Amino acid sequence: MEKANQTSPIMGFILLGLSAHPRLEKMFFVLILLMYLVILLGNGVLILVTTLDSRLHTPMYFFLGNLSFLDICYTTASVPLTLDGFLTRQETISFSACAVQMFLSFAMAGTECVLLSMMAFDRYVAICNPLRYPVVMSKSAYVPMAAGSWAIGGAASVVHTSLTMQLPFCGDNIINHFTCEILAVLKLACADISINVISMGVTNVIFLGVPVLFISFSYVFIVATILRIPSAEGRKKAFSTCSAHLTVVIIFYGTLFFMYGKPKSKDPLGADKQDLSDKLIPLFYGVVTPMLNPIIYSLRNKDVKAAVSNLMAQKACQPVM
Repeated sequence: MEKANQTSPIMGFILLGLSAHPRLEKMFFVLILLMYLVILLGNGVLILVTTLDSRLHTPMYFFLGNLSFLDICYTTASVPLTLDGFLTRQETISFSACAVQMFLSFAMAGTECVLLSMMAFDRYVAICNPLRYPVVMSKSAYVPMAAGSWAIGGAASVVHTSLTMQLPFCGDNIINHFTCEILAVLKLACADISINVISMGVTNVIFLGVPVLFISFSYVFIVATILRIPSAEGRKKAFSTCSAHLTVVIIFYGTLFFMYGKPKSKDPLGADKQDLSDKLIPLFYGVVTPMLNPIIYSLRNKDVKAAVSNLMAQKACQPVM
């Protein structure tokens, strides 16, 4: 086997995408292109208003700006290649480009897991300990929290990308997926992937189990505090400040549990047996979730809607040179 690996190493991969379903390719091309444009516009506007409007210079909107930037990075790392794959019969990607895409995708997913838990902590302090909120969530606290989220996600991605790309790949170089998704790439390795599966399981605990428990406990205290508020209007106002975050958490983690809840080892029957849903679920996470985030936060947040309106009014009032 070692000799075969040395004489015919894989220099790149072929991404099948939906080539087995040609009737779906044009429909998904238009659909995903429109979604990608909405992602760029929606998240770009959120970044713009949270940066320019001084009233939004708070921890919650700082985290929201990070989340929007993260969603743009994640989709830009994968969507253009996916769109090109719909137009090309057999989309090819080099070994190094596959590694970069795998790193970015995993890093962004891991960062978002941690970032959402930081946002839950922010909501916990704001509702359960409002008097201490300015002290606990000072700039010297929330900036390192956001930076730490990026660092943890990046570090985990370096580990998994390195473990995957140092595996020997021989023979079949066809990835039955839209992108270099890590589980799809592992199926092509002609070596034992036990270490990869174990490390994936540990990562699942760190980035899925721990944040979900942290967020769940935070919302237990948040709900208990809200229920103690005497007036119905006060309870409604308090819940509205965290309803958008809770909605995003449910969509994000619900999809991730479907994708990575149970690590998969190499399929000896080959990638052709992979079900269509195994492609569409990651696609849902990679495109639909980043598209919904700015929509959810805009529709459920009066401050964001007011900031967008003010920004549009200022642009409309500017004199034409």
